[in-house]
Amino acid sequence: IQQRSGRKTLTTVQGISPEYDQKRLVKAFKKEFACNGNVSTHPEYGEVIQLQGDQRKSVFEFLSGVGIARKEQVR
Repeated sequence: IQQRSGRKTLTTVQGISPEYDQKRLVKAFKKEFACNGNVSTHPEYGEVIQLQGDQRKSVFEFLSGVGIARKEQVR
């Protein structure tokens, strides 16, 4: 999670396996969490998903619920 300005935050999701279509994941995140998001290229981590707001708990529950990540894989 990154602080933007004031109370605004940005949640970054990285390390998702390339076998999953990140654009489809962003579309599902946006619909499920009622927030905006995009796929951007990070110089160190490659493609990452950025979501507006503090979506840490929601992303964890979503990824573990659909079987993309296990509890010990998420920080």
